[in-house]
Amino acid sequence: MKLADSHCHVNDSKFDEDREEVFKRAETELEFIVNIGNDLKTSEESIKYSEKYPFVYAVVGVHPTDISTYNDEVEKRIEDLSKHEKAVAIGEIGLDYYWMEDEKEVQKEGFRRQMKLAEKVGLPVVIHSRDAMEDTINILNEFPDVKGIFHCYPGSFESAMLVPKGYVFGIGGVLTFKNARKTVEFIEKIDLSRIVIETDSPYLTPSPFRGKRNEPVYVKYVAEKIAEIKNISVEEVIRITTENAKKIYNIR
Repeated sequence: MKLADSHCHVNDSKFDEDREEVFKRAETELEFIVNIGNDLKTSEESIKYSEKYPFVYAVVGVHPTDISTYNDEVEKRIEDLSKHEKAVAIGEIGLDYYWMEDEKEVQKEGFRRQMKLAEKVGLPVVIHSRDAMEDTINILNEFPDVKGIFHCYPGSFESAMLVPKGYVFGIGGVLTFKNARKTVEFIEKIDLSRIVIETDSPYLTPSPFRGKRNEPVYVKYVAEKIAEIKNISVEEVIRITTENAKKIYNIR
């Protein structure tokens, strides 16, 4: 079994010059990748990639920093996209109080609407939360029938215990940073059955490439760091986290 990148953005303009090569490297080294939408345009692009490449799956939705674009028409289109055979989740959705492009109540409304959509179409969600942990967890608990991935999990182990049991936690390149003490402590305490590995490409590039563009194949550096922290083999990390990603995304 190979690693999977459970969260990337290969549609980003940083890949415009060599996107095909990035996909080829991912196809060779990884089991599969999941390309994540931020808005309607990138959600449509994710679907197109999933149609072109057998190892690519799509997530469709509107990011909290783009939530002002979310309306009835966009929701209908996202719902239509979500019914595609390669669409595996609604996302990336949630709350972002760091950038605050829109007021908290506007973000919460858009978040709840997309949670309801996920509930309606029977898909998991991919959650983005920045400086908004309490509100994010409170809204997740309003939808007990929805499961998903808490992307780039920014919180403590104690906060994670307040997240509904149906969620797993996405861990990426931040784990390899020198100042990542809280994330390292989280990995020490959390059971591996609740972890998936991601890159968030082209962002959050792990050491030893920090400062350069990230890409899906760099998930291996995250896997190696998890193995080091938990004192287990890299092969065990690969097996468990890839199975976790398959299960949450219902990929067979």
